[in-house]
Amino acid sequence: MRPIFQKLTTFPEEGFAFKEIRGRGFDCPWHFHNECELILVHRSGGYRMLGDHLAALRPGDLVLIGPNLPHIYHNDEGAPGGAPRVHALLIQFEVDCLGEGLMRLPAMRHVQRLLERSALGLEVCGATRARVAELMGKMGRLSGVARIARFLEILDVLARSRECRSLASPGFAASGNPFDQDRMNRVCRHIGDRLDQPIFLSEVARLVHLSDGAFSRFFRTHTGKTFPAFVNELRIGRACRLLAENEMNVTEVAFASGFGNLSNFNRQFLRLKGTSPSHFRSAVVGARL
Repeated sequence: MRPIFQKLTTFPEEGFAFKEIRGRGFDCPWHFHNECELILVHRSGGYRMLGDHLAALRPGDLVLIGPNLPHIYHNDEGAPGGAPRVHALLIQFEVDCLGEGLMRLPAMRHVQRLLERSALGLEVCGATRARVAELMGKMGRLSGVARIARFLEILDVLARSRECRSLASPGFAASGNPFDQDRMNRVCRHIGDRLDQPIFLSEVARLVHLSDGAFSRFFRTHTGKTFPAFVNELRIGRACRLLAENEMNVTEVAFASGFGNLSNFNRQFLRLKGTSPSHFRSAVVGARL
């Protein structure tokens, strides 16, 4: 059984950790920790879920995750052709890593408010995202006081920005039951491994030893979504990547994303993306020209 709480590695002399991830996946179960986490994804073909918010990962995705917010990052290796190898940068830090005295200074009030807002997860967009990505990209070459100064600059840029939007619902509350945490991790991995195949609620319910009704309630409590809606969002996310990066026709994309017929695929795609698969592909191609 995986614990609900994940203890991060001891921080170095700067008081926070800067890490670079390269590989096939994030090796990240559904988990939470006491520390804040700023994650910049340069490359991935999967999804992230923070609390009850689910979204596809795109190059440049930048999110600040507050303490104790359950989350998972998953690279969709099961897609045709495989997912691109993961490349991400992250900063992990405790809220009081800079010391209580510094955080009580009037000049740090905007940073305090930023960290309070991060409790629901913050997606960073626009010029702020570009600036923070630039600062993080140069952080690996720094150490000691220079790295601390860069970290403070990043917090200041984020705290003064109006381009950070909350992700999880205000009413989201994670379960404190470690067995539930293990169940959610198994469910997420089962779905990800079989996204192009029929996935039945009853089979996933049996996987975590719950009745169909109990599993439906459990799943909605943890994600804020019904099980079919969650699976459909993941499938449409895979379809978007295949349409953007692959030469497969729309019918092939539909089946590779786990849809049993084209009409249902088109209907779900329109509902979630507001356009048809063909128009989506045309827009992506046009944007590259």
